[in-house]
Amino acid sequence: MTGRRILEIVLILATWLAAAGGAPSLGATTGDQESPNAGKKVMPAAAAAFERFKELAGTWVGRSTKGWEDETTIDVIAGGSVVRSTSFNAHPGETMLTLFHLDGDRLMLTHYCVAKNQPRMVASRFEDGGRKVAFDFLDATNLQRPGAGHMHASVFEFGDRDHFTSRWSWFEDGSERWMEEIVYERKR
Repeated sequence: MTGRRILEIVLILATWLAAAGGAPSLGATTGDQESPNAGKKVMPAAAAAFERFKELAGTWVGRSTKGWEDETTIDVIAGGSVVRSTSFNAHPGETMLTLFHLDGDRLMLTHYCVAKNQPRMVASRFEDGGRKVAFDFLDATNLQRPGAGHMHASVFEFGDRDHFTSRWSWFEDGSERWMEEIVYERKR
């Protein structure tokens, strides 16, 4: 871990401590709710999930249920306000990009797809203490027609520090189906 990353973590923790009046809670909630345990403010679910995505910074090997393997690089950019996930070779010779960011109290995802469109999704469910985050379709740019094929929903499940899973659905001509699951392992 670089000195800069350690400093970022310390600053985040100091901000949380100042705002919460004590140790931060990363519990999943749907807003600023009081914690039943210590009477301390709980971090909103979207912000806690965004912090989990930030912790994925690094290089990953993804293995899909469709039989392909890729390399994904995840980094935090734009002053810590965006998590960028760049996928190489999920489609041979192609690169795709997914960006995660907060929009007020919402966690957003924009996927720049090999289908040549850009679906935007919003996190709609936070489960298992924030270890599972589900995104649903909001809108998309560059759709050729309303029923044109596009990624429509995704679910991210965080395992330990070196493992996470994503599942994606595809929507086309009025029908949605789960497209694939990708299991990621941190590259050493």
